[in-house]
Amino acid sequence: MDSVVERQSAGLDELEKVARHDLARLNYPPANWVPEKTGPDGRPVLDVLIVGAGMCGQTAGWGLMREGIRNIRVIERNRHGQEGPWNTTARMPTLRSPKHLTGPDLGVPALTFRAWYEAQHGAEGWEKLYKIPRLDWLAYLLWVRKVVDLKVENGVSLLKVEAAGDFLRASLSTGETILVRKIVLANGRDGSGGFRWPSFPSFASEDPARTARVYHTLEEIDFTAFKGKRLGILGVLATAIDNACTALEAGAREAICYARRPHLPQVNKSKGVSFPGFQRGQGMLDDDWRWKIYTYMLAAGSPPPHESVLRAQRLPGFAFRFAEPWLDIVIDADGVTVKTAKTTECFDAVLIGTGFDIDLSRRPELASFAANITLWADRRAPDEAQANAEAARYPYLGPGFELIEKMPGRTPHMSDIHLFNWGSILSHGALAGDIPGLFVGATRLVQSISHALFREDVETHVQNMYAQEDPELAPTDYFVPRDRRSGTL
Repeated sequence: MDSVVERQSAGLDELEKVARHDLARLNYPPANWVPEKTGPDGRPVLDVLIVGAGMCGQTAGWGLMREGIRNIRVIERNRHGQEGPWNTTARMPTLRSPKHLTGPDLGVPALTFRAWYEAQHGAEGWEKLYKIPRLDWLAYLLWVRKVVDLKVENGVSLLKVEAAGDFLRASLSTGETILVRKIVLANGRDGSGGFRWPSFPSFASEDPARTARVYHTLEEIDFTAFKGKRLGILGVLATAIDNACTALEAGAREAICYARRPHLPQVNKSKGVSFPGFQRGQGMLDDDWRWKIYTYMLAAGSPPPHESVLRAQRLPGFAFRFAEPWLDIVIDADGVTVKTAKTTECFDAVLIGTGFDIDLSRRPELASFAANITLWADRRAPDEAQANAEAARYPYLGPGFELIEKMPGRTPHMSDIHLFNWGSILSHGALAGDIPGLFVGATRLVQSISHALFREDVETHVQNMYAQEDPELAPTDYFVPRDRRSGTL
């Protein structure tokens, strides 16, 4: 596992001072304006629980604080420095996004990655930078978190969410049970399902025999164990190739990536939707347009970045096998036998690079709600859903990323759960997982939660408005005490 070195430099120290001063100029953090709620036991109720402190979770958290919503908690199952995939399952040397993209800064120039990088390497260093090194991105995110004073509880997971009277009840891995008004699930690319495992006659992912033989590319893997070994990889997209390269660089003898397709996908269609109009507009379109856009995007796929392919081409022992799907996997004492459409191969180990599924029924924390969550399959004709089975499994979300009941009233407070992970792309586009759309997505999420919290307490806010007393004219000769005023008090 890679290590993240805490970067300390005079330039970065100075930038931190500038950033904090900029935040002060923006009156950050503003006072909390949300009235306190108490549960039946008299304990305070949390306004927002954010699950996940990776890129999306931390940006949502500091966005809420910037909005004056401060009664929040951010929990993260991994320890500090392992939030998100950057230091765990991401295995590419650099990010795939262009270096100039923003998002976690929420519009504060001193909090951009460019500012962070220039503080350490100067303007000339920025000009020379091609793309962002993966671990630099993680170090940058952790720096932003520190500067905005976002508190994260590492090593804490969400186990279960249930309706509880006027609130949601969240059970945490610490044994704690808390009442919450809103929950944001910012729990990563697998947060709306889990690993996608192919179906083979002789293989089951839960079989303990797969240990040290069959891996999913999204698992944590000790690549040093592959030294001198021959590996088969199912998949030819970015993650599969990056895993193959990592294995070869760790000393593997051979790594072969297999595909059903006759060649690699050639066009990254997501580049055609990475502009503000599309990012802001897709979620506002009608169902027909949203369905048309993302069923096409899912079917088209995306090519691996040319950097990943060039990395592979330079490594002895790497190969592609196109138009050769796998038909079966058999684990034995000597390794793994793979039957393909063309031949039978023997490997020391195999890696499954088939990504992740969208299937909310696989999420244990949502078990009490899952059967009543509206999916896109519920909003399309049966023949459309059947023809696009993967797209049909995506949740059909409301305008603030909230879950929607299939049968209204059956699962109270479902709409208080906001799905800010990859499961939101059919409804909102790539706003919760990809850097280009993060600013739009986080802003939309925060504004939606802010609107909802205000609306729920509008009577209290109006009463406070009536009771507002501001003796603006007390220093003048024209001040009138409250009990002597006429008209509006």
